[in-house]
Amino acid sequence: MVEINATLIAQWINFLIVVALVTKFAYKPLMKALADRQARITGNLETAEKEKAAAEELKREYQEQLAQARTQAQAIVDKATKLADQLKDEILTEARAEHGRLLKAAQEEIAREQERAVEQLRNEMVSLSIAAASKIIGRNIDAAANAGLVSEFINKLDEQKTGGLQC
Repeated sequence: MVEINATLIAQWINFLIVVALVTKFAYKPLMKALADRQARITGNLETAEKEKAAAEELKREYQEQLAQARTQAQAIVDKATKLADQLKDEILTEARAEHGRLLKAAQEEIAREQERAVEQLRNEMVSLSIAAASKIIGRNIDAAANAGLVSEFINKLDEQKTGGLQC
C-alpha cells in the first residue's frame, strides 16, 4: 500500500504550495483575463445588436424616403401629364377657333368677290344694253337717262328672277 513517509509529505506540501502560488499568481489573473474577455465579447455582441438595430432603422428610413420619392415622382409625372393634356386641349381649341375665323374670313372674302363680280357684270350688262338699245333705236339719249332705264330694267329682272340667273 501507500507508505506515508517524509518524501510523500514533502511532495504534498510542495504540491499545496504550488497550487497556492498558481492560484494566487496565475489562476486569478487567468480568471480575470477570461472575465475581461467574456465582458468584451458581451460588449461586442451588444454593440453589434445596437448597430444592427440602427442599420435596420436606417434601412426602414431609406425605404420610407424612397417610397416618398417615388410618390413625389409619380405626382410630378401625373401633374406634367395633366398639364400636357390641358395645353393640348388649349392648342386644339385655339386651332379650331383660328380655323373658324379663317373660314369665316374666306367666306366673307368670297361673298365680297361675288358681289363685286355681280356688280361688274351688271355694269357691263348696262353698257351692252345701252349700246344695243342705241343701235336699235337709232338715236342716243343722254347717258344718265340710259343708265337709269337699264338699271330699272335689270332690277325688275332681279325681282322676277327671269332666266334663272341673278343679276
